[in-house]
Amino acid sequence: MDSSDPEGAIAAAARRCSNAGRWGTDDVLGTLNFLDEDKRVEGAGLVRRGTVFSLAQRFDAHGPQNGWRRRTNPVHTMLDTGLDAARGQDFPHGLGGADDVVFMPLQCSTQWDGLGHIFDHGTAYNSRRAEEVVTSEGDLVTGIETAAAHIAGRGVLLDVGRFAGDGGELADGFAITTELLEATAAAQGVTVGRGDLLCVRTGRLTRARREGWGTYAGGPAPGLSFATADWLHGTEIAAIATDTWGFEVRPNEFDEAFQPLHQVAIPHMGLFLGEMWDLDELAADCAADGRFEFWLTAVPLPVTGAVGSPLNPLAVK
Repeated sequence: MDSSDPEGAIAAAARRCSNAGRWGTDDVLGTLNFLDEDKRVEGAGLVRRGTVFSLAQRFDAHGPQNGWRRRTNPVHTMLDTGLDAARGQDFPHGLGGADDVVFMPLQCSTQWDGLGHIFDHGTAYNSRRAEEVVTSEGDLVTGIETAAAHIAGRGVLLDVGRFAGDGGELADGFAITTELLEATAAAQGVTVGRGDLLCVRTGRLTRARREGWGTYAGGPAPGLSFATADWLHGTEIAAIATDTWGFEVRPNEFDEAFQPLHQVAIPHMGLFLGEMWDLDELAADCAADGRFEFWLTAVPLPVTGAVGSPLNPLAVK
């Protein structure tokens, strides 16, 4: 990887890893096309114990956001409470109730990046013009609602933090290479391939919980190297999620680039990226029973026109 020419490196990777037109000019699913019915049947067959793991962080006012890039933590407000019921609500027969509302950026905690989230030189997924895809009304073409019935199948965990880290955690700025991903898979006795929903644990969230949020959102972190772009493309995975804020290593490997792997993965590959997932409990169970594959359902909220979505991914073993 030539770090002296980031523009050229990003452009070359975009050409090599492009899925533009692969599933037709009208396609809105990108790599989710790899996740077909047979793959879902395979994933469902992995359920043996019926044990369920939520892979979501909580959505509350205490983290992980710090306001950077105008992302705030959820604000939860009650509209009706038990006190209102005690005082007598306008319902018959003594009926009372509570109601509430949440205000939050859609990517403030555990979430998917949709295909309208990132552009490259004004180009969105499938060679569309960014200004024609995402307007003030939202993503008019690849809104996250288009993926609402698709992200469920075989999940695979690569616990790189446990395999290569100090005490199960990788250091900030640690770039996860293709070779390390493959070595982790080999050590765990698991394969990664077409249609898989890949989860990569770095241990960054573990450290944030122990030491405080600090710069978890937007700051230094372990993550995937830009050089993994070809591997992500070649394995034909359907989606990938990590326990970090930004999926790729931070600081980024190019001095004059911001999230360059996003710039290739989303608008060119059409790859769904999950961020801020809580993989710790699942990882401990996988280490205990030696099984690093499972049924995973991780459907977004079908918010019309959204370019990302909060979610509560469920892994079932």
